[in-house]
Amino acid sequence: MTENLENSTTYYESWIRQEGVPVIEGYGLNIADIPLGSWPRRGGRGAFVQLRGMEGATGMEVVEIPPGKALEAEKHLYEKVIYVAEGLGSTEVWQEGQSKRFFEWGPGSLFAPPLNCWYRLINGGRQRALLAAVTTAPMIMDLFHNSDFISNCNYQFKDRYNGEEDYFAVGQKRYAVGRGNYWDTNFIADVATAPIDAHEWKAAGGGFTGFEIAGNALVGHLVEWPVGMYHKAHYHGAGAVLLILRSEGYSIMWPNELGIHPYQDGHGDQVVRVDWKPGTVFGPPNGWFHQHFNLGSEKARQLALRYGSKKHKMGFYVAAQKRDGGVFISIKEGGTLIEYKDEDPEMRRIYETEIKKRGIPLNMPGIAR
Repeated sequence: MTENLENSTTYYESWIRQEGVPVIEGYGLNIADIPLGSWPRRGGRGAFVQLRGMEGATGMEVVEIPPGKALEAEKHLYEKVIYVAEGLGSTEVWQEGQSKRFFEWGPGSLFAPPLNCWYRLINGGRQRALLAAVTTAPMIMDLFHNSDFISNCNYQFKDRYNGEEDYFAVGQKRYAVGRGNYWDTNFIADVATAPIDAHEWKAAGGGFTGFEIAGNALVGHLVEWPVGMYHKAHYHGAGAVLLILRSEGYSIMWPNELGIHPYQDGHGDQVVRVDWKPGTVFGPPNGWFHQHFNLGSEKARQLALRYGSKKHKMGFYVAAQKRDGGVFISIKEGGTLIEYKDEDPEMRRIYETEIKKRGIPLNMPGIAR
């Protein structure tokens, strides 16, 4: 692949265009609505997604497997975490010289093929299977700028996976690190119903459980918050992909430099709103505050796939934590979280108007300003 030095297109961006499937861009979209195209290399249909908040830190792909069919086997040097949006099926995983392992999945399942292992995705049902994956491909592609090497390197990362029989069993180890709760598991049967630990740092009455998966630097968390309530605004670095699992509502995002009171300070026209329901995916850009509002009649639940492993740390993430203090800490204490009492009053006024239309009672704590 040759490159025009005056062209700002990255190697990854050129590669996904050459794959020949649609490339969809935006702040947010619904997985089921993404237009798919024939993907001969993969043996199914698919598309790439370029959310505004990915910024070359992460990538996203969506693939469709026809009923009773399987995608082509593949392996690669980038990490990938897969979410099953629709369908029933199984995955076959192997390394040269080792036995193949199989595990089954269904709607809501989450798993990660071990780095550089062969894997094959199989649709075992009578309906299509639709899977969405977040990857570290942009950074790896741009670093090596050689897709052949990335797909055909034979090194086996046995420190991550060495053919263990129970590798894809649901993990049982849960523990606390700082203000967060975490879970070691290489497979989650259904992220929409998986148990979440109580956690009120980011939302009154809420829950949060981070998870470590497949020895990755790319990990994630599950978060939920009650009916008639909203999440506290906060910001972090680029690359996080947020997927709504339950309820309906909206999220707003705005650049950090606009301050904590964007409406009050006359910047309301720069606030971006994404309306959501189950299957909506979006990503806040680097350093943008974002805040999530539940308008539904059930607890809202969200899956986030992002960097931030507690076991396999990335230098840029550690540096940001040291600089910004973290998303569980108030900005007044050196973190990136806006407490309810410090937020723009327009946030609650808009929310109260929205839920009143739906006949849902406000369940927010009082604010003493």
